[in-house]
Amino acid sequence: MAENAIYIPQDSDFVPASEDHKKLTSSEAVTGSKNDMRKRFFAQKSAVAGMVILILLTFLALIGPYLTTHSYDDQQLERANLPPRAPVLSSWGIMDGSETINKTDGKVTVNRYEELGIMDEYYIFGTDNLGRDMFARAFMGLRVSLIIALAATVINLFIGMNFGVISGYFGGMTDIIMQRIIDIIGSIPTLVVVTLLMLVLQPGMGSIIIALMLSGWIEMSRIARAEVFKVKELEYIQAARTMGASHRHIIFREIMPNITGKLVTQIMLSIPSAVFLEAFLSFVGLGMPAGSCSLGTLLTDGFSNVLLHIYKLLPTAALMILLMIGCHLVAEGLKKASE
Repeated sequence: MAENAIYIPQDSDFVPASEDHKKLTSSEAVTGSKNDMRKRFFAQKSAVAGMVILILLTFLALIGPYLTTHSYDDQQLERANLPPRAPVLSSWGIMDGSETINKTDGKVTVNRYEELGIMDEYYIFGTDNLGRDMFARAFMGLRVSLIIALAATVINLFIGMNFGVISGYFGGMTDIIMQRIIDIIGSIPTLVVVTLLMLVLQPGMGSIIIALMLSGWIEMSRIARAEVFKVKELEYIQAARTMGASHRHIIFREIMPNITGKLVTQIMLSIPSAVFLEAFLSFVGLGMPAGSCSLGTLLTDGFSNVLLHIYKLLPTAALMILLMIGCHLVAEGLKKASE
């Protein structure tokens, strides 16, 4: 073509991109964004520490109940309220099973392991008032609470993300109606809704998950809607529309992969909130049924004996604190990595 020749557009210049080309371009953009986010996340020591804490807690929740020879629900009344005793530390005079008891005539140090003749037995966290192993119960309770929190969070993510994305993407009257629905639901305090529901339903894991699901998705929906408003007018979304992409393709292939950072951050904040709410419900007698095992029921039992046997409360409280710290460190790391 000559230098000064005038270019005449051809019909082939305006052929829409193929579906394979659109998928490849979108996939490359999302993969690059995820890699950058991953590098920024692992560059933060606090975020890595939080992730290590969560991995360790999850691992212990899975295998912890089986690290002892005693079952978490095996009752032995003659071994009730035994203090902690560890295999190696006991030989050093630490956690050797002795306990100081306050009596009217002064303090008395006793070792019930010697009295019962079970010096070959070890209860690392002690036993409760029914003789059940607190070590096995603590990690079984952690497992139950994590299952409840994760199930409720996943359901809240599914409902909230879809509700918020649809509301933000279509806008207009659709957005107005959907936001008024959220305003009505959100005007009722979560604690009131959950408490009333738990009074109607039978106590149990399923009932708690339903209770946590009722209003837990609202915050997820608001975050998803706000993120959609930020990205739906960007160039790559307009390009997808120009190429003839459907609403479904734009929502699920273009928008959702690019707003997951904020949603994952909210997930990490929702897990400790769900655990705390489950613990509160169990603490006031509206959560797991009597005799079951969760962090909430263990805290309730430990609190009722804290003045006499503080060891019943400390392990469960430590697990909950570590879980809260781990989730918040990871959430903060994800927030910084996605900025």
